[in-house]
Amino acid sequence: MQPPEFPEKQPYNLNNELAKERTHAAADRTLMAWIRTSLSLIGFGFGIPTIVRAIDATRIGKNINPHHFSNVIGLSFISIGMYAMFTALKEHRRLLKLIQSDRYVYESSNTAERVGFALILVGIISFVGVLLKAINL
Repeated sequence: MQPPEFPEKQPYNLNNELAKERTHAAADRTLMAWIRTSLSLIGFGFGIPTIVRAIDATRIGKNINPHHFSNVIGLSFISIGMYAMFTALKEHRRLLKLIQSDRYVYESSNTAERVGFALILVGIISFVGVLLKAINL
């Protein structure tokens, strides 16, 4: 009986393995930065309506009700934070699979750009809302 044939393994290269470990650690740090960003966005989403309600409660004349607008902006921040978290986790998983493969090829990601554009959109909507409110007062 002959022993089973195994395909030849490539020689062990410590430099490659250490480079993979550094890349893995960098991917983990990037994921943690995205988690912090996402939690900040979600926190802003909860805080904005609360702040607006507190400011509104101190006014004597209540011509405009800002509660609905602040809720929309707050929910927008929460949604962007959850989107950022989901895409960061998805990107992290994809990167770890690439690192573990024998043929690692760098592929750029545009997750940060998409989150940035979403924040710009919420900022423009907020600016217009505050501007319209200031004109009506």
